[in-house]
Amino acid sequence: MQKVGNIEILSSSCNITTVKDGRGGIFTWVPPDPIKEFNLLYFLPGKVRGNHSHPEFTEYFLVVDGSGVLVTRDPDTEEELVIHASKGTCFRIPQGTSHAFHAMTVATCVSMLTKPWDDCDVSIVREQLIPFDDQYQKYVEDHPEITQ
Repeated sequence: MQKVGNIEILSSSCNITTVKDGRGGIFTWVPPDPIKEFNLLYFLPGKVRGNHSHPEFTEYFLVVDGSGVLVTRDPDTEEELVIHASKGTCFRIPQGTSHAFHAMTVATCVSMLTKPWDDCDVSIVREQLIPFDDQYQKYVEDHPEITQ
């Protein structure tokens, strides 16, 4: 297992017969935590989602298509850490770990949570890892109720 800061990069396994049979392939990740909710996310190039941490759940983040960078901080030094992510990259982001995703291309991802979002007292704690663009900053100013 590769780890960057507190974020683990999960490796998939593949039963080779699913490739040899000529139909493609099946790749499998087995998370150590039970998944209680999953969400499909779409990203446009140059846009950022995240800039937060989750105090009540662990998040698994699977890039299904496209590419970007996941940004976090070193838990000891607070140094910014940047991880390239493209199709098939899967992260385990533990509770309380700051993270943001900056899309370099159109990207589709699946976010899987160990606790349903709506069951949380505090689902996110906002942070500033990557600056949001001016258009989004204005939107947030006009909509203080929004979560990122």
